[in-house]
Amino acid sequence: MAVKSSKTSNIEKLTGTAIPLGALYTKKSLAIGEYTSLKAFADFCKKAGLKIIQLLPVNDTGTQSSPYSGLSAFALHPIYADIASLPEYESACKADKKLKKTYDAFVKDFPYTERFNYQQILNRKTELLRAIYDTTDIAKNGSPDFELSAWIDENPWIVEYSVFKNLKWQYMQASWKSWKKADQLPSQKEIEKRWNDSKLKKEHLFYAWTQWRLSQQFKESCDYVRDQGIILKGDMPIMMNEDSCDAWSHPEFFNHNLRAGSPVDGENPCGQNWGFPTYNWKNLKKAKYSWWKNRLISASQYYGAYRLDHILGFFRIWAIPENDTTAILGHAEPYTGISREELNELGFADDRLRWLSQPHVKTSDIDYFTWNQKKSHEVLSLCCDQLGTEELWLFKKEITGDKDIYALDLSGVCEQKETCDAIRQKLAEYWNNRTLIEIEDDVFIPVWTFNKSFAWTTLSEEEKEKLETLFLEKDKEQNKQWSEQATDILKNLTGAVQMQACGEDLGVCLECVPEVMKEQNILGLNVLRWTRHWAEPSQPYVDFEDYRELSVTTTSVHDSSTIRQWWEEDADASKLFARTFVKYFEGYDPDAPNAENKIKNFTPEIAESILTATAETNSLWCIHPLQDFLYMDVNYWLPESKNERINVPGEVTEFNWTYRMPCLIEDLAKNKVLIDKIKQIAKKHEGRK
Repeated sequence: MAVKSSKTSNIEKLTGTAIPLGALYTKKSLAIGEYTSLKAFADFCKKAGLKIIQLLPVNDTGTQSSPYSGLSAFALHPIYADIASLPEYESACKADKKLKKTYDAFVKDFPYTERFNYQQILNRKTELLRAIYDTTDIAKNGSPDFELSAWIDENPWIVEYSVFKNLKWQYMQASWKSWKKADQLPSQKEIEKRWNDSKLKKEHLFYAWTQWRLSQQFKESCDYVRDQGIILKGDMPIMMNEDSCDAWSHPEFFNHNLRAGSPVDGENPCGQNWGFPTYNWKNLKKAKYSWWKNRLISASQYYGAYRLDHILGFFRIWAIPENDTTAILGHAEPYTGISREELNELGFADDRLRWLSQPHVKTSDIDYFTWNQKKSHEVLSLCCDQLGTEELWLFKKEITGDKDIYALDLSGVCEQKETCDAIRQKLAEYWNNRTLIEIEDDVFIPVWTFNKSFAWTTLSEEEKEKLETLFLEKDKEQNKQWSEQATDILKNLTGAVQMQACGEDLGVCLECVPEVMKEQNILGLNVLRWTRHWAEPSQPYVDFEDYRELSVTTTSVHDSSTIRQWWEEDADASKLFARTFVKYFEGYDPDAPNAENKIKNFTPEIAESILTATAETNSLWCIHPLQDFLYMDVNYWLPESKNERINVPGEVTEFNWTYRMPCLIEDLAKNKVLIDKIKQIAKKHEGRK
C-alpha cells in the first residue's frame, strides 16, 4: 500500500496493531517470533481489517535485549532468523550430520513460553548460523560469491559492521572502549584494511552472509505484508548505544563526552540518564545528514512508515556530562548561553557568579558524619579546596562529575563503610546544588532546578526577578534555535524517503514542536489515558473528536501498562473515562446507586467499549497493541495483567522485551467472533470523515 506524505489529505484513515516481532507465535516459531512469522500475522490482520502492523526496532542489539539499545543502525538482529528456511539449511544438514540434531535439539529445548529467554536463544541461533555458514563455499574459500558480492556493494555499511562484530567476538563482547588502543576508533582506511585482511576474511564474511540472508527473509516477509494491503511501520530509535558499531566507526557524528537523557520531573527527581552519546549535529549537517539518510533509506526497503523515537531530541536533546550519574546538571543542546558580561551588567559581580555556579561545601555538614572537624577537613581536602580560613570549600578542578565523588577512597579517614557512603552521597548532593552552570569559559546557563538551589534562596527578590527575566529571554532565543535545527534536520530526513513519518512526542511542552511536525507532515502520538486537559480541575479527558488529525491514537504503548492493567490499577482514571464516554458502556449509569460496581472489574465488554470509543478519534491512524485487542476474548488473558506488558521502564530484567502472544497466530486467525469485533472497530474509525 503506497503512502503519500506530501499532504495530510493524502494520508488514508487507517487502523492497525502494534507488536514486537519476537512476540509472534506460529507453529514454526515456537521459541521466538521470526522474520517469516510476519506472513501468518499479516494473514490474520487482513481478515481483521487491520491495515497497519507496527513493530519495535529489529536491529542487532548484541547482548542487550532492549530493542532501543542498538548495536547497529543498519544490521538486522540474528535472533529473529528462521534457521530452517535458510537456502543452505538442507544442504548443510547433509554435509554436517550433527547439524540436524543440533537444530532439533534447539526446537526441543525452546518450546513456547510466555516470555522468551533472550540470551539463550541468541546463543543457540548464533551457533546454528555459524555451523551452516561453515558448510558454504563462501566460508571454505574465504571469498564471497557473485550474489553476496553484489549485496555487499549495495550495503557498504556491512564492512564496518563485520569488522566491528568480529572484534567484539574476539574481545568476548566487551565494550570497544576497553579494547586495545589500536582497535579503538580506527579510521575508515584502517577498517577497510582489516576487512580485506585475508586471514580475517572468512570471519568477516560470516557476518556479511548472515545479514544478507536475514535481509532476504525480512524483505520477503515485508513484501508479503505489503501485498496484503498492509503498511508495515518500523521504529527508528533516536539514540545509538555507546557500544555500537556506528559510535565506533563514525565518532565524528557523536559527542562521546555527553550522554542523552531527560531533565528532572515529578516522577524522576534526578532526571533520566540513558547512557547514550548525543549527536554532533554540526558534523552531521556538514555531511548533509548522510548517516541518518542512509539509515532511513535502508529501512525503506522494508517499511511503508516509521516511528521517530523521542522526536523532541531533534529539536533539543538533554545532554548530561559523561562523568555524572544523574541528569540534574544536564543542559539542552543546542543552548543559548548567558555571558559573564551580561550577568555583571545585571549587578552580579564575579564573586557572586562563583557563589551561584560553584557549590560551596560547609564543613559543618561533614562534621555531622565525622563528629570531628579535623577529620572533616581530611575528608574535604581529598576533593575540595578551602576558601581561605572560612569553613567553606570548593570542589577541586579534578572533580568533573559525581562519579569522581563516588570513587573517592575514604578508607584512610573513615572507618565504617556506611559512613563513607553517606559522606559521598552528601558531597554528590552538594555537587548538584547550584543555580548556574558555567557551560564554557565565561558562558553560563541556568540549572533546570535553579530555583531549588541553596544559592538561589540567598538572593534578594530583586536579584531573582532580574535572573528569571533574563532566563525567559534566553529561553525564547533557544526555542527559535531549536525550531530552526529541527526544521532543517527533519526536512532533510523526511525528504529522503517515501515512508510516512510518525513522531513520538509524548510529554512535549515546547511551543515550536507541533508547528514543525505539521510543516513536515509528521504524525504525532496520542495515548488515550494521557490525552487529558491536565491544567483543568479533575483533569478531564480530551474528546476524541478534538484529537489532532495529523496523529496516531493508541490505547497503550510498549513502556506503559496494557489497558487491562491500567483499568485494574488506576480506578480514578478508569472511572472518569467511563463517565466521560458513558455512551459506549452499555448498561452503565454513573449516577445510579453502586454504579462503580458495574465497571470496577475489567471485562471483555469493557475492553470492547474502550476500543470502540477510541475508534471515534479524529486521528488519521489508530494503532493499538495486540494485547489490547485480545482482551475482547477472555480466553487470551494471562492470570496476571502485569505479565502482559512489554517493558517496565527503569528496570533491566529478563522480563522486559521478552513478551510472547498467548496463542498461535494460526488459531487466532480462526476466531471469527474476535475477528469480526476488530473489523467493526476498524470500520468505525475508518468510516469517520
